[in-house]
Amino acid sequence: MPSVLFKVENLSKSYGMVKVLDNLSFEVLEGECFVIMGRSGCGKSVTLRQLNGLETADSGSVVFDGEEITQLRERELYPLRRRVAMLFQSGALFDSMDVFENIAFPLREHTDLEESVIRSKVEEKLRLVRLPGIEAKMPSDLSGGMRKRVALARSLALDPEALLYDEPTSGLDPVTSATIGDLIADTRTTMTVTSVVVTHDVPLARAVGDKVAFLEAGSFRFVGTWDEADASDDQVFRGFLAGHSEEEYAA
Repeated sequence: MPSVLFKVENLSKSYGMVKVLDNLSFEVLEGECFVIMGRSGCGKSVTLRQLNGLETADSGSVVFDGEEITQLRERELYPLRRRVAMLFQSGALFDSMDVFENIAFPLREHTDLEESVIRSKVEEKLRLVRLPGIEAKMPSDLSGGMRKRVALARSLALDPEALLYDEPTSGLDPVTSATIGDLIADTRTTMTVTSVVVTHDVPLARAVGDKVAFLEAGSFRFVGTWDEADASDDQVFRGFLAGHSEEEYAA
């Protein structure tokens, strides 16, 4: 039986008068891919950023591998950030650095590895995302899909235990989105990484998710497997999966 890696209890978060998270609770098991879905602006990314301390909630707790992280100061979060990596929606590559320097950056910041070892690790991660030999290219030379894959390679540089994906297929065409889905699945198999994926891309969610959660009005309307999702009688959730219009969604 897999152990619980993330345990989130009663998270609440407001921005001014707007409550984004409302006593949200869930668990992510070690080795699984947990997908969070919902409409734009529903708080998916806010939820994701709680898991590595990029944001803190107004109340509630986040426990990673038995350690409560919500009260940790920024410097105390450094060891967590080595274990929990994040792939940002934009990719967040350094435009002034080539691909090699981008992927090497976390290795130089957080380890004392020799340059020969760093080069070997960069090459390994580029092979993993199916982009060997592009170390000298600049981010401006890359397509949107390639930038996402380089960003994924950088996220994997420190061999994290968990990887948080914030809308990994945003702005990509269906073929490139499917490639990203394949890489998420490959990463789990190759590196035994626990994944939390925030997306509104239903095909991606079906391709990678062991468990899916549907976020609306600050809490989950549904959490379960895809078999359970397909059998759900929640019409709002089913309408979202079916891609109904706003009028149909609100009906």
